[in-house]
Amino acid sequence: MLIEGITKTFETASGDTVQALRRVDLAIADGQFASVIGSSGCGKTTLMRIIAGLELDYGGRVTIGGRAHSGPSRDIGIVFQEANLLPWRTILDNVMLPAEVLKLERKAALERARWLISLVGLSGFEGRYPSELSGGMRQRAAIARALVHDPAVLLMDEPFGALDALTRETMNLELLKIWAAAKKTVFMITHSISEAVFMSDRVIVMTPRPGRVVDDVTIDLPRPRTLDLMSERQFGEYTRKLRRRLNEA
Repeated sequence: MLIEGITKTFETASGDTVQALRRVDLAIADGQFASVIGSSGCGKTTLMRIIAGLELDYGGRVTIGGRAHSGPSRDIGIVFQEANLLPWRTILDNVMLPAEVLKLERKAALERARWLISLVGLSGFEGRYPSELSGGMRQRAAIARALVHDPAVLLMDEPFGALDALTRETMNLELLKIWAAAKKTVFMITHSISEAVFMSDRVIVMTPRPGRVVDDVTIDLPRPRTLDLMSERQFGEYTRKLRRRLNEA
C-alpha cells in the first residue's frame, strides 16, 4: 500500500479552512502490521478514512496492489472502535453482510465466514445475537466481518479502545494470532504507545494538525509475542522513544 502526498483541508461552518493533513507519504509492505499514533485531532482517522475510500475530496494518491484507489473497495476491510453489529442479525449473518453486499458466491462465503468465526474464537456462537455476547466477543465478530470478503488491507481505528484493560490485552493477543493466520496488511490507529509497540512491525508518529509523519520507527522485537514482552528492557526503550517523539512533535 502506497500513500503519496496526502493532503486534506476542511471548511468549517463559519467559512474558515482547517488543514487536517499535509503531504503524508507512507509505504506499507504487504503483510506488514503498522500502527499510527499521534495527539487527538492530528488527522489519524481522516487518513484512515481516505485510505478506506470514505473521504474523496483530498490531494495526493493511495495505491493498493499497484492500482490507484479511490472510493470504497473490496481491497479494504475496516474495524472501528465500536463493533456496530446489526442487533437483529445473528453473528453468522453479521459476518456474512459484506459478502451479501458484494454479491459473492454464497456457499464459498459461508465456508469462509465459518472459518473466520472459528479463527476469532467464536465457534458455537454463530446463531447468537450481538446482545448475547460480551464487548470483546462482539469485536471479534467485527474483525471476522471485516475479513470475510478477503481484503488485501485491514484498517483498524482504535479497535479495542472501548474495552477494559484486561480484555484489551487479551484482544491484542487474539488479533496477533488472527493477523498471523490471515496474512493481511494491517494499518491500525491507536492512542496507546505500548499497544502500538506490542502489536506492530512499525509505529508511525504524526504531528498535531496539520498531521504529517514526523517519525517511522521499526519495532525489532521477536514474534510470536507474549505479554511478558512488555517487561523487557527493549520494549521499554521503544515506548520511551515514541513518547519523546510525541512530546516533541
